[in-house]
Amino acid sequence: MKPETRPKVSGPLPGARSSERGPGRSPQQQAAGAPHVTEIPAAGKTPDALNTLRRKMSPAEFNTAMVHFYRGEVQRSNTWRNRLDTTTNWAVLTAGATLSFAFSAPANPHFVIIINSVLVAFFLFMEARRYRYYEIWSSRVRMIETGYFAQMLLPQTKLDDEWAARLAEELVTPHFTISEWEAVGRRLRRNYLWIFALLALSWNLKVYLHPVPTTNFDVFIERAAVGLLPGSVVFMVGVVFNMVILVFALATVRLREATGEVLPRHEFSFDTFRRVTDWTRAAADGRRSATTVRAKRARARTRARTASMTTGEWKKLDTGEWMKPGTDDIHKTIS
Repeated sequence: MKPETRPKVSGPLPGARSSERGPGRSPQQQAAGAPHVTEIPAAGKTPDALNTLRRKMSPAEFNTAMVHFYRGEVQRSNTWRNRLDTTTNWAVLTAGATLSFAFSAPANPHFVIIINSVLVAFFLFMEARRYRYYEIWSSRVRMIETGYFAQMLLPQTKLDDEWAARLAEELVTPHFTISEWEAVGRRLRRNYLWIFALLALSWNLKVYLHPVPTTNFDVFIERAAVGLLPGSVVFMVGVVFNMVILVFALATVRLREATGEVLPRHEFSFDTFRRVTDWTRAAADGRRSATTVRAKRARARTRARTASMTTGEWKKLDTGEWMKPGTDDIHKTIS
């Protein structure tokens, strides 16, 4: 039989170690060695002070949180941007279908174009509402990009902590960053103004052509009648409607409260473009110097090849073989 080789452990049991104080160990050391210790706040530490301590994060934790927050805001912004495209597609499809039906036969009524104009106006207000929600997420993304990532890429600029305060205020009390009239004006100038112009021209063309082209304005007004409404009333309503749209589009040009997608003119800075120009010039200088170095090396190799051909010296290649003077054929080499 083999003797017992395991060492014998002597001393207090594990259960007794947690209840008794070990020799030579202070209470602070025992508290540091315990895996689960509930720290009782001292009399001088208030709950606000403890909350302040918990909010202190390391740079790695802060960067990780900002990256995930930025990705979430970009996803929200893209979602609402796609919803804007949906309403625009509805307006274009309905306008195309209405015009195809109106011009397909002379007997088809012209007032379907008027009904479609009202429907497109409804799509305009719907898209303006979605645009206001899009601006919420777009403005947050813009604040993170200009206040956080821009300072990382340009460390020589002065630090600006205002963006963090504005972003925190936006998270605590979210609100629309663009007014309803500005949103309607933007979407009208971008897309819907041209749709309304197309519908107005198509209505006039429809009344003029069908059933036969006319050159008399009285006949044109007579054809514009819709049911009990005389043609003059319908024509004047159409003129007033399109003039109001045009005036509204021009009057809302100066409304620039939102800075998420388009920066106001008085806040736009060309410093970024100047820095990009400097970077481009530096990159071009670097490429030019590299080209110069390669050209010098090529000339040096040409001179070396010419010298070897003139002096009749054998040239050693990179492969370890020797080239016969006066030829560049690799098969005319010796080992």
